[in-house]
Amino acid sequence: MSSAHLPTNRTALATALTGPVLTGVARVVLGALWINEGLIKYRAGFGAADIQLVVDSASANSRVPAFFQAFAGSVLGGAPELFGVVMPLLEVGLGVALVLGVLTLPATLMSALTLMTYWLADQLTASYPIMTALAVVVATWALTASRFSVTAVVENAVRERRPTSFWLREPVRRWL
Repeated sequence: MSSAHLPTNRTALATALTGPVLTGVARVVLGALWINEGLIKYRAGFGAADIQLVVDSASANSRVPAFFQAFAGSVLGGAPELFGVVMPLLEVGLGVALVLGVLTLPATLMSALTLMTYWLADQLTASYPIMTALAVVVATWALTASRFSVTAVVENAVRERRPTSFWLREPVRRWL
């Protein structure tokens, strides 16, 4: 937030900063949780065998919808080596993007999609409901959540050089 946009009295300033700080904290916490999920997988040697366990578990689990059983069997089961590498990388990547505030809305939507696939596979951990709630908050107020972020720093630099830049206008800015 540039100083030109800040209110002058303390109460107005506190009110103006409350939303960006709270949603920014939600964004960073969600990112930290994703980094943690990915690092746990890396430390445990997550790989093709773990993906195959998910495939086998999904196919034998009555709580897993038939469409996801088919997806798990054909897509995940068709390339377990690939997904054994991609999933921890995706989790860490989402985490880093969210902590830095880069592509906040796409990273948050991908977070929600990833969490949905974990739930559909009946692969739940205690942190997933918390992560889902945080993702809803960040997605709902994505621009506010990215007020204090790498994107905001870049945006301010671009605004100084090219105030009418395509990247600063809606709907494009919302996706950064």
